[in-house]
This record gives sequence, C-alpha cells and structure tokens, in this order.
Amino acid sequence: MWKHYHIIETIDELVAKLADQQAPTRIISGGTDLMVEMHNGKWEELEVILDISRIAGLDQIWRDSDGCIHIEALVTHNNAVLSSILRDAAYPLVQACWRVATPQIRNRATIVGNLVTASPANDTITPLMALDASLVIVSKSGERMVKLADFYQGVRKTVLKKDEFVKEVVFESMKPSQIGNFKKSALRRAQAISTLNGCVLLDFEGERIVDAKITLGSVAPTIIHALEAEKFLVGKSLTPDVTQTAGKLAEAAVKPISDVRASQEYRYYMVGVLVENCLNEIENRDPEIKIPRRPAVLDTHNRNFTHPAANWNGEVIQTVINGERFDIADQGQRNLLGLVREKVGLTGTKNGCGEGECGACTLHLDGMAVVSCLVPAPRAHNAAITTVEGVSKNGHLHPVQQAFIDHAAVQCGYCTPGFVMSAVKLLEEIPEPDHETIREGISGNLCRCTGYYKIVEAIESVASANGRSA
Repeated sequence: MWKHYHIIETIDELVAKLADQQAPTRIISGGTDLMVEMHNGKWEELEVILDISRIAGLDQIWRDSDGCIHIEALVTHNNAVLSSILRDAAYPLVQACWRVATPQIRNRATIVGNLVTASPANDTITPLMALDASLVIVSKSGERMVKLADFYQGVRKTVLKKDEFVKEVVFESMKPSQIGNFKKSALRRAQAISTLNGCVLLDFEGERIVDAKITLGSVAPTIIHALEAEKFLVGKSLTPDVTQTAGKLAEAAVKPISDVRASQEYRYYMVGVLVENCLNEIENRDPEIKIPRRPAVLDTHNRNFTHPAANWNGEVIQTVINGERFDIADQGQRNLLGLVREKVGLTGTKNGCGEGECGACTLHLDGMAVVSCLVPAPRAHNAAITTVEGVSKNGHLHPVQQAFIDHAAVQCGYCTPGFVMSAVKLLEEIPEPDHETIREGISGNLCRCTGYYKIVEAIESVASANGRSA
C-alpha cells in the first residue's frame, strides 16, 4: 500500500504535486482498477497517492458552442448512463458504460480512468475511438491535445508523462445522419471483462453509407480499426451479403491471443459475428444493448452535491457513519471495508473477494452504493456512510430486511448484507422497479447458494407494497 495519501482539491494543486514527484506516485479517483492492482501486490513500490475525487467541477459533461462534447476527468460510467447529452450525441458510449462491471463499480469508476488504464479489453475506448475522440492532457507547463488513437503505445502503455494527467475527453457530436452501435462479448452478463468488443458507427445518405468506422477491442494490443471493412461499406446499403462480407473483412484486421477468458480461435470467429450483428441491429434500428429510460444506478445523492473541503491532515479521518461522528486515526493505508469493520466494529459489511466482484461489502457512500473493498479509507473523510447496521430505524428492521426473512431469501447469509444494501438503495431510487430493473440493480451481488429467485421475490414484495402505499 501507499505511504502518503493526499486529498487534492484543485487542478493547480494536482499539477504542482505531479511536477514535484520525489517518489513513485499514482493518481486515484474511482480507484476500481488501482485498488485491485494494489490488493494483488502490483504496486509494492508505490509511495504517494493523489486523490483527485474532491476536485470541484471536474465531473461535468457539456457541449460547447461548436457542438463538441466534453467529458471531464471525474465523470463516472453511471454519470454517462444518466446523461441526456450523451444519449443524444454518443449513444454507443452510453451502451459501453452500461455494460461496464456493476452498478456499484459504475458509481465510482470514471471514463477517463478506463482510458488511462489502457487495457485493450476496456469497453469505453472502443466507442470513443470510433468517435475520433481527443484527450486534453495537462501539466504544470500547460495543456496539449492528443488523439485517442495516438494515446496508446501497447498494452497498458500510453504517451502520458509522469507529470501529466488527463483532464477531459473531447469529440464531435454524432450527426443526425449517423447511427452507432456497441456490442460486447463476455463470459457473463455483469462484472465481466470483454472477451472482445466492438463499435460500428455509420453515416448515411438515405440508405447509402457514406462513412464507416469499425473499432474492435480485446483482439490486439490496442483498440484497432477494421480498415478494410470500413472501406468496403462506403457506398453500399446494408444487405445480408454486405453485412456478412464486412464481418469477414473485420476478422482479417485482428491479431488476438488466447488467455483465460477466450481462445485465439474463438476471438477470430466472434469478431465476424459481432460486426455482422452490429450492422444488422443498425439496419433494423434495434440495438441489443438498450438503456432503460430509468436505469438503476443505485445512487440517490444530490446532483448539485459539492464535495466539502478536505482539510485532512493525513492522519485523522473525520467521518459520519450511520449518523454518528467518528475521528479515526492511522487509517491511511486501509480500504473503506477495513475501516468500518476493524476500526469502527461494524462487521455486518462482509469481506468477500476483496476485488469488487462479489458485492458482499456493499455500503452507501454519500448516497451511492459502492463496493467498499475498492474505496480507499481516506475517501471517508468528510463523507456520509451508511452500513447495513444503519438501515434499520428505532429497533425496527428496514422493509427490505423484513422481506428477506419473510420470503426465505437468506441462505448461508454471507452475501445478504450486500444484497440488502443494494436493494435498499434501488428502492430509494426507483420505489416500484419492475422485474428486470431489480435484476439489474442486484447484478453486482453474487449469491453462492444460488438464492436469486427468493431474493428477487423479496424485493418485488417491497416494491409492490410501495405501489399500494403511493
């Protein structure tokens, strides 16, 4: 773990710290990649963490006077899913964000963090490459603009210098004549890294294609264009023969490997299938990845919320947990899960995988559900936290807790606190969710006893009661 943790409040402070590095340093915002890597021992030499999650105003999505879209460094995947601007101007990016991990992780993980991690399996790079996005990179000496296509030098390698950070992503809005589609192949519906992914972006004049972009991920060291397939599509209309040929041409562009998620042969075959399916869905105006009009993001915090000034001395975390104030010393090297369990003694929050994959450690941080194993403990400073112990009031169980008992939704019980916290937040956000919304809302929680039917039944009972009392 780190030796020194700094809560950064301004861009000027950040670039000054980056320019004056005296030891191995990393920036953290969501931390959903970095915390896993540290958990697995990758950053044993790391000494300094610069937490930028408190920089006010760096979480905006906006359109400038030229029609360009700006996504700033602290915009999370769920921010993108909720953005009417992106739904209108960059729908394939919203599709990609919706398929990233789980609601709890999407509440913390940022788009810029996904780009900077530079894994060819990362989902948001593919649509942003098709949209010809650029990155605004900032250091103490000023700003520079780099095309996303030029940002990557290999697997987890970029042109970013150690004194620089990515401030925002910029790209032109999709035109009314453009239609885009993103697809992802993975081993399961949620919490899955892509075996491959792809984005197709077509510009039409009537039925004729006048421009085509096909970008592919997890099939080469970096995200690539299927250039021959792009050229082939120009001037044509989408017919079964055309889509099939374009898929075959896309296969020729890739250089996949075999790994734990898929074989080289599988990826070769699936590239053609994925591109063909993308094109067919564009032709039918019926994308497989559809974003609900009211998506479950497990977040009810005030959209005008401004992070309070940190005023942290690096030693004592001042926080509010279940309505009670705590001053906690010597926690700079722990995650939030360790803080609530070991220092505060609230053991209802369970330690499962330690990598954000099981959801057992779900709690609420500033109004949003998060997996606490991937949140650094200092993020609790000046924050409001609710654990499973805090959802019952005045000795009475929360309706979700009572429903889990009434419907026998508790089996071994280890996963139950995480499910309860996700369900409570879901019902705060959407009091009467339908069956599919409930499934999406708890997609970040795993039950090893396979008790999902009873869990969903319990949540549905509370939703039904909410409807009767409305």
